[in-house]
Amino acid sequence: MICKFGLLTIKHHIMKTAIKKTAAVKSKTSTAGKSAASKASVKAKPSAADGLRELFVDSLKDIYWAEKALVKALPKMAKNATSENLINAINEHLAVTQEQVARLEEVFKSVGEKAAAKKCDAMEGLIKEGESIMEETQPGPVRDAGIIAASQKIEHYEIATYGTLAAFATTLGEDDAVLLLEKTLSEEKQADVTLTEAAYNTINFDADNEDQK
Repeated sequence: MICKFGLLTIKHHIMKTAIKKTAAVKSKTSTAGKSAASKASVKAKPSAADGLRELFVDSLKDIYWAEKALVKALPKMAKNATSENLINAINEHLAVTQEQVARLEEVFKSVGEKAAAKKCDAMEGLIKEGESIMEETQPGPVRDAGIIAASQKIEHYEIATYGTLAAFATTLGEDDAVLLLEKTLSEEKQADVTLTEAAYNTINFDADNEDQK
């Protein structure tokens, strides 16, 4: 009776051990499956470079719209200005901006993308601000000072944008795009210097004298 009971106990222990091993194998298999699925999920996600390229192209579309909008806005600024130096500076920058539009099309081509414009809310706001200044001031040095202020805000936005785009292009290994973008960046910096010189040489002082009359 004791021997029979002992055999039953041994059998029960063996079955229990087998069940535990089977459960362990299933758990290990399930964990391995989840790990493989997790790795596959990670691989399926876009890489950092892919994400940066998308941001780069999107930013190109943004500034492309901005430059084309500026081509339409600059003649109105020149028409409302009275200082010959300012009028000449605006007209010169208009010609440069038209070249920059064409250069952006080269950038699109160099990175294998079709040139397309995406509305730039920032540039739209800056242009509207400039239009408001012209509407709210009388022709003369005060309006000229306002036009310069609005123009420099636009230049600073463009300098920041082209600097960022050139950095993105460098990271992405788009060497041709880097050269094109850096050329435009240099032109925008020079335009800012020209506007500053126009303001400090005569216009701001003339505007101040106008206020004191």
